[in-house]
Amino acid sequence: MVMVRARTLTVLVMMCLVAWGLATPAAEAGNRKAPALDKPRQGGVSLVFTGKARPRAAVRLQVRARAGWKAVGRDRASRRGTFRITLRSPDRPRHYRVVSDGRTSRARTVAPAPVTEPAAEPAAAKPRPSDACGTVPDRPGWAGGGSYQCSFVDQFDGDALDRGSWHVMDGTTSGAACMVDTPETVAVSGGSLRLTARPADRADQCPLRKDGTRASYVTGSVNTFWRWSQQYGRFEARMKSQAVSYAGPQEAFWLWPDTRYSSDATWPASGEIDIVENYAAYPDLAIPFLHYTWNDNGGARHGLNTAWDCLAPRGQWHTYTLDWTADRLTISVDGRTCLTNTAGAPSFRKRFIMSFSQLLSGSGVNTFLGGTRAPTTLEVDYVKVWK
Repeated sequence: MVMVRARTLTVLVMMCLVAWGLATPAAEAGNRKAPALDKPRQGGVSLVFTGKARPRAAVRLQVRARAGWKAVGRDRASRRGTFRITLRSPDRPRHYRVVSDGRTSRARTVAPAPVTEPAAEPAAAKPRPSDACGTVPDRPGWAGGGSYQCSFVDQFDGDALDRGSWHVMDGTTSGAACMVDTPETVAVSGGSLRLTARPADRADQCPLRKDGTRASYVTGSVNTFWRWSQQYGRFEARMKSQAVSYAGPQEAFWLWPDTRYSSDATWPASGEIDIVENYAAYPDLAIPFLHYTWNDNGGARHGLNTAWDCLAPRGQWHTYTLDWTADRLTISVDGRTCLTNTAGAPSFRKRFIMSFSQLLSGSGVNTFLGGTRAPTTLEVDYVKVWK
């Protein structure tokens, strides 16, 4: 009984000494666990040491050297008792341990990180072929990986239209204006074809309409009538329609049957491919339209013969593209597909000529009301065709 009371008294005294900070280091350390060192993790050229120690305790990382253990890193444990020390991965097998509160962890053996060969440089991309049209695009649906071949190109350089490639419309009334062949309506300058609609002057003579009147505006339109045509391929043009604050201006990049090879008398069933029509009344849209049945499929049908979601704000340059095969017509604006038609209509299985037009609408919501309107111009930077 006396011995038990003596031991109890000793424990109480030690507890008081620890509380008052008078206990010896050895006695205090004897009540603490040794720190734990996890298996080190390799991370490239780094080696990460983690483990557990007394919360907020100082932790030293040591490596075994010839003269004994050498400190190589340190940290202070978090409130939760975790620590993390990062070193460079050793170049030979080494032994590591951590020391905290005078206690040491079990040593860990670490082998050098495996040497990996540097990743091979990616093979240089094979340069794309080019021709008179520039970089040759891939030919859609061509199983052999073939490419198109340039068949027509005009960059509109110089200061005059190439009359060997282009026919200028003259004396034909369309909408609120008639088309005339004058330098003020059809010109090439600054690297662009410029087709302009403007008020008629005394030198202009528009033909009489059925009601006996003449159009008071003139405009420009060109095509490849009796000069060039093609069946199938890729047609591409970069254009800019002028931004205006009134209805009326209408611009078009379009294809029409070559009458040397087929008739156009049964339009619309004879066929017409409007790659793009821009209307001032819809200043943010480019509108494609395909004509190939006697009643135009009963009207405009989004996703079949037209589209109403092809964004192309006026006053900006846009690239319009048609990819045309016997069974598919795909129209894109600035690389984004806007309309795909897979009807395989006979109307599109023949040669077509190519046209650019600056028009003034005469009906519908885009009707041109006349008045003192400033001239408006369609600019064409280039046109390229592949087959």
